[in-house]
Amino acid sequence: MRTTVTLDEDVMALIERLRQERELPFKVIVNDALRKGLREMSGRPTRRTPFVTRSADLGRCRFADVDNIGEVLALGEGDAAT
Repeated sequence: MRTTVTLDEDVMALIERLRQERELPFKVIVNDALRKGLREMSGRPTRRTPFVTRSADLGRCRFADVDNIGEVLALGEGDAAT
């Protein structure tokens, strides 16, 4: 069957590279790529395991009141004047 398809430049470059490496006709490379891609697309999507962030105990908070930014900065910088 003959049809006209407009390919993006990056897709055409990949096809051309494969064609030269494997010394196969353009038609064979495109049909193989479409078969593999369509088979993958029509299959069930693979379930991914959810990413879990583990918690870590950082000890108790060193600041009595974090609303006073000046005090928090002074303590963080080691300024004993406040």
